Amino acid sequence: MSVKIQNRPMFYQISHTTTYKYSQPVTLQPHLVRLRPRSNGWQTLKLFSLQVTPQPTARSQIVDLDGNSLIKLWFAPQKTEQLQIQAQSQVETHESNPFNYLMEPWAARLAIDYPTSLLLQLQPYLTGQNANYATSVDPIALQLAQEISHEVSGDTVNFLATLNQRIYESCKYLVRETGKPLSPGITWTEKLGSCRDLTVLFIEVCRSIGLAARFVSGYQEGDLDRDDRHLHAWAEVYLPGAGWRGYDPTHGLAVSDRHVALVASAVSDYAAPVSGNFSRVGDVQSTIDYQIQIQGLS
Repeated sequence: MSVKIQNRPMFYQISHTTTYKYSQPVTLQPHLVRLRPRSNGWQTLKLFSLQVTPQPTARSQIVDLDGNSLIKLWFAPQKTEQLQIQAQSQVETHESNPFNYLMEPWAARLAIDYPTSLLLQLQPYLTGQNANYATSVDPIALQLAQEISHEVSGDTVNFLATLNQRIYESCKYLVRETGKPLSPGITWTEKLGSCRDLTVLFIEVCRSIGLAARFVSGYQEGDLDRDDRHLHAWAEVYLPGAGWRGYDPTHGLAVSDRHVALVASAVSDYAAPVSGNFSRVGDVQSTIDYQIQIQGLS
């Protein structure tokens, strides 16, 4: 007699507070907030609230080119020395088996020969992340891609699993709270990086071998008993027949129901949790502080 194992959903309560402080009063320009979790077949957003201080004069919902749900805020001209944004979310995640898919047979081996119509749609996710390279991709990432492709005899799924593990086992993780991702070549040469650095490296290697990939910002369950939590980043690769599939090189995991995605983009800058500016007179220094709490719910 066979027993069918039920795929039980996971529930998470997430609180994410970001506080900007300014050395002198400033006037806030419009801000984009990317803290509303996605709601799709992988996860369902049950509750969401956004509290902002000072209170915006208005806000609007935006759906961007990747289907992400953004919130645009704009403010009165009064000056302030602080901006605080607090997002509260309750999310149910569904997919415990990240390999539950059936790829198109023609995509099983590298390099993938995409149909013309699909290739046109995937162009933003196939281009290297630094236009300064003559080959459009980082040559160090290209070399790594070629080495792994040779090892796995061009098998697409094995390539992704091997790359994920190679970065996880070879690179030391560090917390780097601010700043743009490092160049993929620098990350791989130094074998060191934050989650966004390792993710950008993973994406560049994929794109150099012809695999469409994008940057994802969100949360990872981690140790629920620890208080120090950080926003997380991982990659999604488009597998024909299977759609976007997540890979987390920071933890060496294929993404399943222990990750909660906020937004995804071909460009890491467009996955930042908050973006905006302010007007000021003279030199103004700003600092950022954040607190993230993730609670598993039964």
